[in-house]
Amino acid sequence: MPKDNSIKSVLIIGSGPIIIGQACEFDYSGSQAARSLREEGIKVILINSNPATIMTDPIMADKVYLLPLTPESIEKILSENDIDAVLPTMGGQTALNLAKEVDEQGIWEKYSVRMIGVDIKAIDKAEDRDLFRKWMLEIGVPVAPAMIANSFLEGKESAQKIGFPLVIRPSFTLGGTGGSFVHTKDELDVCLTRGLQASPIHEVLVEKAVLGWKEYELELLRDSADNVAIICSIENFDPMGVHTGDSITVAPTQTLSDPAFQLMRNTAIQIMRDLGNFAGGCNVQFSINPETEELIIIEINPRVSRSSALASKATGYPIAKIAAKLAIGYNLDELKNQITQTTSAYFEPALDYVIVKIPRWNFDKFKGADDTLGLQMKSVGEVMAIGRSFNEAIQKACQSLENKALGLGIYSSTKMKAEELIEYIKIPKWDRIFKIKEALMQGVTVKTVCQATRIDKWFINQLYNLCVIEKEIANYSLDTLPLDLLKEAKKNGFGDAQLATILHGDCSEDAVYKKRTEAGIKRVYKMVDTCSAEFEAKTPYFYSSFEG
Repeated sequence: MPKDNSIKSVLIIGSGPIIIGQACEFDYSGSQAARSLREEGIKVILINSNPATIMTDPIMADKVYLLPLTPESIEKILSENDIDAVLPTMGGQTALNLAKEVDEQGIWEKYSVRMIGVDIKAIDKAEDRDLFRKWMLEIGVPVAPAMIANSFLEGKESAQKIGFPLVIRPSFTLGGTGGSFVHTKDELDVCLTRGLQASPIHEVLVEKAVLGWKEYELELLRDSADNVAIICSIENFDPMGVHTGDSITVAPTQTLSDPAFQLMRNTAIQIMRDLGNFAGGCNVQFSINPETEELIIIEINPRVSRSSALASKATGYPIAKIAAKLAIGYNLDELKNQITQTTSAYFEPALDYVIVKIPRWNFDKFKGADDTLGLQMKSVGEVMAIGRSFNEAIQKACQSLENKALGLGIYSSTKMKAEELIEYIKIPKWDRIFKIKEALMQGVTVKTVCQATRIDKWFINQLYNLCVIEKEIANYSLDTLPLDLLKEAKKNGFGDAQLATILHGDCSEDAVYKKRTEAGIKRVYKMVDTCSAEFEAKTPYFYSSFEG
């Protein structure tokens, strides 16, 4: 259906302060949504307590309130403005929780403000762990064995019935706040107490841990006519046990069989169509047994998520911008693809490249902090790279981390022995991928690395191939380096500085650059156009590669 013309003004709720585990990705979504609504002639009022975001720039909205994200602030804004609707799906979990709290106090009803994009029932179904679990079982979607606990005693009883290892998942939190893995009885008391305290409704899900299973995420859009589009599929490099925000992620998925992907896709669409009153962006997280491809659902977020910003940049599809238009009544088939300007927004993006995201941590600034990665997000940002292959993209991403890494190849080698490296990589830490590379260079087998990390063999094989290329390059000086090997290295993401370090003799980055350019080994630029060049793109953006 067309736009709801009764909506003249909309309040957008931001995500509040930027803290570790709740980075500025939601600033991107809120800014996009504000622009999208103003394009439709709708007055936008925005509340966010963070003056350091683009979202709170005066040009972004008709009126910006730098106020604490509390029901009192919301009521103050509603009393000063004639507001028709509130859009709570652009400010992460913070905005959803605030919208729910305001609703419980009757403030929306008092000022005749309706919620668009999502309603309270849909928020509760997705975010309340007990309701979510019951809902999944009702519609036949598999979940891990689990029990709800609203007290310390209930949690202890649940743990005894389910057995270790366990996951403690608090309700209504962001960034995995309060979540943890429990392997022994000694850990249970602390983890359970922390989880209950973190949940605003004092509720946790005590769930059987499926450690070692693979983790996937689908970014979707749904409109009020039940049309659902899969915008992006994302695969975690790390197995279950590491928060998605702390995991290296790859798009599109690389290691799924087609039947498993179709099952995941169909399940996500089934869930979205049963969610209730919802129109906008959503992400659905799954876990899959690597041996049997058995699927279980982890959670869904009925809002634009942290991964939505990544998916938007990865595909060229502006998820938040389209989600805002869906919230005011448009259907997907009524909107245009923003890049082609000719195809429909109901046209799912096709990727002919690979995206790799690597989180960025600052543990060196927090002396004594536990650098082990788990359910609670610890990264302070991320880098994203585009390449024609996983190898090219992972090396590009490593070069962008600003931690002195020259691609995946050179990074403060510790000279650890092979046995020490095998033990080290068993525990997920921020530098695990560099230590995996170091282990492979020392001759540790792919099979041993897979057993130690439970990372899919396909990914480890790709890293092994980079080691093979690096060892071959190390046999030459710049003068004797074969051009076909140099070209192969550039296709696999080796930077000029990285090659200069690997080669024999006195060699500089400039010398490598000169040799390859004289040989015609130069960058070419490919398009991110959402459609694999099937249609002409009006506003594409580009990435560089050495592939033809």
